[in-house]
Amino acid sequence: MTDRSGQAWEKLVALMGEIEGDWWREARGMPTANDRAEARMFALNVLQHALEFWSQADPARPWFYRWFSPTKKLLGDNPDAIYYGSVIDPDRNYVIRGNLAGAVYTSFTVEQGTAGGAMSAKLGATLNDDEIEINSDGSYELHLSQDPQPGNWLALTPESGSITTRHYFEWDRPAATDPNMNVPLSIEPTADPGPPAIPDDEACAQNLQRVMTFLRSVTVDWPTGPRDNMPAWSSPEPNLFTNPPLDEGNRTIGYAAADNAYRSTRYHLGSDEALEIRGRFPQCRFANVVLNNRFIQTPPYRNRRVSLNRRQTVLEPDGSFRMILSHRDPGVPNWLDTAGAPTGTIFWRYLLPTEQPTQLETQVLPLEEV
Repeated sequence: MTDRSGQAWEKLVALMGEIEGDWWREARGMPTANDRAEARMFALNVLQHALEFWSQADPARPWFYRWFSPTKKLLGDNPDAIYYGSVIDPDRNYVIRGNLAGAVYTSFTVEQGTAGGAMSAKLGATLNDDEIEINSDGSYELHLSQDPQPGNWLALTPESGSITTRHYFEWDRPAATDPNMNVPLSIEPTADPGPPAIPDDEACAQNLQRVMTFLRSVTVDWPTGPRDNMPAWSSPEPNLFTNPPLDEGNRTIGYAAADNAYRSTRYHLGSDEALEIRGRFPQCRFANVVLNNRFIQTPPYRNRRVSLNRRQTVLEPDGSFRMILSHRDPGVPNWLDTAGAPTGTIFWRYLLPTEQPTQLETQVLPLEEV
């Protein structure tokens, strides 16, 4: 008798060894033990998510799982947001019920090509709270199907595999640090599939295969360097930002937010250096800047200031801002704490901007001159 789940288990163990070997490749640029330790912690976060989300995936009986937390970070998490995700079957119809819960922005995105644990290939249909009929108490109901539905309808296609939700908050403290934070949200099929069977050998093997597919896609299959088709908002020069027109969309980027205008660059700083960033927030629904490591994970934001939203930012008399990125606290407002990392990513989100953002101006300074 074939033990398929046992074989899948052995493949998962082997994949962990393959991931470890991948960190040692010169192309990965991890020459030190600390570099590889950071990589292993990242892989544990990815595995944690894969086990929670993909090992339990049941599109006949979907459930919204929280994507990120202070102890589970991947794919560009955001301290000021709560994210949920659920698998779906595009041949089924679903209803989502929820409440805005005080969020400054709520949206739903269909991810294409994610069936079986694969990375999102691109965005499908999207709806934000401007496009949804919402009751006076903040509640709403949303229908998902391939066939058009009256009212709030999120269109599915044969390639649709999962749903991502975003709930942004602009508070004094990052919303993701609140252990009591709860966004009411549910998803149900319109046709009751009945209770599930107890997982048998075949079902367990399929669960493990989805875990492996996702884990591989975010580790050993992840590109080793900048791609040829990097978006214009991602600067090729460290410590400098680009400022492309707003009409560049994000729909071809899996797990991106269609309504965000992004700006991003790598920073490189010596131990006694600081990066000064000057600019203005555009008119928009939400804005923040977040630091990431090489694996697009935030540093420990429960105990360090690694992001700033508009509410947290102290403005100059003329309405502009001056932010300082450094390894030590310079004793000035708007300090972004690198947690000692000499390099990382600075990532901006301007949500639903109604005007072209101004150029972000930067300069590297001696820390003592800040």
